[in-house]
Amino acid sequence: MAKYILPIIISLMGAILVFDCSNSPRYTTTGSRYRSKPIKKVNPGAKTKKILKGISSYYGEDFHGRLTANGEVFDMYGLTAAHKTLPLNTIVRVTNMENKKSLILRINDRGPFVKGRMLDCSYGAALKLGFIGNGTTRVQVEVIELGDDKYMQHKE
Repeated sequence: MAKYILPIIISLMGAILVFDCSNSPRYTTTGSRYRSKPIKKVNPGAKTKKILKGISSYYGEDFHGRLTANGEVFDMYGLTAAHKTLPLNTIVRVTNMENKKSLILRINDRGPFVKGRMLDCSYGAALKLGFIGNGTTRVQVEVIELGDDKYMQHKE
């Protein structure tokens, strides 16, 4: 009987050692509001990224504190922008073609609604890009990551 017990005990100890040293699983609650989906890369295999060129304006005080198209409160000093068609929450690099200043912004609103304009930057973004005095400027917009196009739910 003793000759059978010793191999069983050794096997059990080996199994405990193997399972004890393995990675523990990550537990998440399905549907948790703190869990976000990964943002898709723009054509990761492509040699060139999507680049748009056009005129940008800016908006600020009249919209400060109001809701944007994606549901967040607009902060005129933040680094965000409005675009007519790019998915909400898209990350872009905006370059002012007049002075070559560049900035990374997130698309969180829709617009501009003035003919001939492609982008509406927040006041803070326009300040850093250096076109507050002119009101508009020629820009190049390079898409870095496409957004999830989701509306942010918030509680009041």
